[in-house]
Amino acid sequence: MFGKKKHHTQIDKEQLELIEYAQSRIRQKKRLRTHVLLFFIGGLFLFLTNTILGVGNHFKLFNYNWHVIATFVWLFFLTYHAFNVLIGHSFMGKSWEKKQLEKLVAKQQIKINTLKKGLDKETEMMLQSQAEKATFTSEQSSNITIIVAASENNVIGKDNQLIWHLRDDLKRFKQLTNGHCIIMGRKTFESFPKPLPNRTHIVITRQTNYQVPEGVIVVHSLEDAIDASKHDSQPFVIGGGEIYKQAMSMAHTIELTKVHHQFEGDTFFPEVDALKWTEINQTFHDKDGNHEHAFSFISYTKNIV
Repeated sequence: MFGKKKHHTQIDKEQLELIEYAQSRIRQKKRLRTHVLLFFIGGLFLFLTNTILGVGNHFKLFNYNWHVIATFVWLFFLTYHAFNVLIGHSFMGKSWEKKQLEKLVAKQQIKINTLKKGLDKETEMMLQSQAEKATFTSEQSSNITIIVAASENNVIGKDNQLIWHLRDDLKRFKQLTNGHCIIMGRKTFESFPKPLPNRTHIVITRQTNYQVPEGVIVVHSLEDAIDASKHDSQPFVIGGGEIYKQAMSMAHTIELTKVHHQFEGDTFFPEVDALKWTEINQTFHDKDGNHEHAFSFISYTKNIV
C-alpha cells in the first residue's frame, strides 16, 4: 500500500526498440573513434620504441620488424571494426530501420485518427447541446408575453405606483394572467399589498437574501426567471421599466393597454418598433363613469426574421 509505485513506460515496444537501436549505434561509433585514436597513438609508440629505444631490433618476422607486423595486425582489426560499424550495419540495418520507422509512423497515425475521432465526437456533442439549448431558448422565449398599461407618452408609473385606475384593464390583466407565472422586478412586487391569487410570482432582484412569502420564487436575472417558468406555456412579464426593456428581445407577444392621455412619471415602457412588431388586434374603450380616460387594448406579435 505504501510501497513505491512501479514505473510503467508509456513507449510501445517498437518505439523502445528503435530508440535502443539508435543508442547502440551511437555507442559503436564512439568506440570506433576511440579505436582509431588509439591505433595512431599505439602505432607511433611502437615505432618510437623500436627506432629510438631499439627495443626488439633483432626480432623479425618474415624479414619485417616486429613493430611493423604488430601495426599491420592491429590495422586489420581496426579495418574489421570500421567495416562492421560503418558498412556492415549499413547493409544489415537500413531495411530494418525503415521497417521500424514505417511501423512507428503507422502507429502514430492510428493514435492521431483515434484522437481526431474523439475530438470530432466531442465537438458534435457540444454543437448538438448548443443547438438543443438554442432551440429550447427559442421555444421558451416564443411563449413569453409582455403585459403592460402605458400612456401616450409611454409612462407606466410614478413613485412605484399606478397613475390611473381602469377597471376593465384590471379585469383583463386578471383574466390573461390567471393560472400563469408572472415575472416582475422587486419594486413591482413591493407595489402589491400581497401576492396576487392563483399566479406564480417570480421576482427578479440583485439582493441575495431577499425575503418573500412562501410560494414566491426569487431569481437574479431575467434568464433565470424564464428558466423558472419553463413549465408554464405562457409566462407573463409585468414590469417594471427595466425588466420590460430586457424582455423586449425575448418576448413574442405584447398585450398593451394604451391609455389615451399624457402623464408625468418616472417609469417608462420602451417604444414598440413597428419594424419588429405587428399589431394584430385593437379594441377601443371610450371614457365613462368607471373609466376616467379613454384607452385601447392592443395586441402585438413579433415579426419572424
